[in-house]
Amino acid sequence: MDRLMQYIELGWNFIAAHEVLRSLFAAVCVLVFMLGVVLVVIWMERKVSADIQSRIGPIRTGGPLGFVLQSLADALKLLLKEDLKPRGADCWPFYVAPYLVFLPAFMAYLILPFSATWIPQDIKVGILYYSAVSSVPVLGLAMAGWASNNKWSLLGGLRSAAQLVSYEIPLALAMLAAVILHGTLQTGAIVANQWQHWWLIIFTLPSLAIFLTAGMAEVSRTPFDLPEAESELVAGFNTEYSGMRFATFFLSEFSASFFISALAVTLFLGGWSLWGIDLWFAQHVLGWNTTAWDLANPATIPLLMKVFWFGVFVVKSFIVLWVLMWVKWTMPRLRIDQVLNFGWKVLLPIALLNLLFVSLVGLYVKRTNVEPIRLSLQQVAPVVVMQEAQRE
Repeated sequence: MDRLMQYIELGWNFIAAHEVLRSLFAAVCVLVFMLGVVLVVIWMERKVSADIQSRIGPIRTGGPLGFVLQSLADALKLLLKEDLKPRGADCWPFYVAPYLVFLPAFMAYLILPFSATWIPQDIKVGILYYSAVSSVPVLGLAMAGWASNNKWSLLGGLRSAAQLVSYEIPLALAMLAAVILHGTLQTGAIVANQWQHWWLIIFTLPSLAIFLTAGMAEVSRTPFDLPEAESELVAGFNTEYSGMRFATFFLSEFSASFFISALAVTLFLGGWSLWGIDLWFAQHVLGWNTTAWDLANPATIPLLMKVFWFGVFVVKSFIVLWVLMWVKWTMPRLRIDQVLNFGWKVLLPIALLNLLFVSLVGLYVKRTNVEPIRLSLQQVAPVVVMQEAQRE
């Protein structure tokens, strides 16, 4: 066993010493996490919808292991489905479209700060990176509808393009409000500022409402699911897809739903932190010496604390996702003209007013000398402890 641990440590040090291998390892870990999350989200979607609509069968299906058994049954069914291409379809766009939707959904996960020490790629322009990546799926959806040689698929693809373009702007303005208030595009630093200055979250609650509303439209969830309205378009842009190509759209939608919830937690709800309560509990209840913790050296932080931060982030994300599911299975579907009018005539002006409000709050905070301390994530824990010691 000791020799095995030595080999594992040697391999880990080798990976950590090479940037390319470290990035590849982070991508593999994110992919595994993403696939695991989708299993839980599929099960959760069935249970929440069954509970709200009083469907007795789906509530009981699967038992305690339903999130594994039900999702694996769905995956097996899709694997066994024949991969078909309609006659007259444009071959290469038809095959490429599902991956243009899936890859951005996967790439976006790389900037999520799962914990204070577990961030796959904590790049300095994380929010800008997501804004760029999230604009790609609209091309895949439009290509899928156009290449399918089906008028219903074409209508679904055009609806997708119109809806996503309409709601990308309010979504970006909501994220920009958090960027202005915290003064950084780095997701880890945004969480760190919320950790030190919990009261800033109060001023971003309107931004949170705008972000979640636009986010539901971005992932085509009811009442904004017009791109795949079964009552009008059979299945929308993915009508002609089967087997694993259909499953790729399916996987992208559910993973994007969790990502929107996780990003909302990151920007507006404190991320992995409990706004300083976690450090106070570790220091005064568990008796840990938090002054010795250094986020630049994760080995100084107990594994239990790292796992706790990760659990906080995941639980917060699933709570927000449950709220989105509750809205989905409660609200009726809107017409396409209502969806677009709401995006351009209601949500966009509200997002602009909210941006002005947050800018004024940021100006007031700066003038009263209580501007958020913009530190690198490696400096947060020592500073928080030092501030507590000075108050005492």
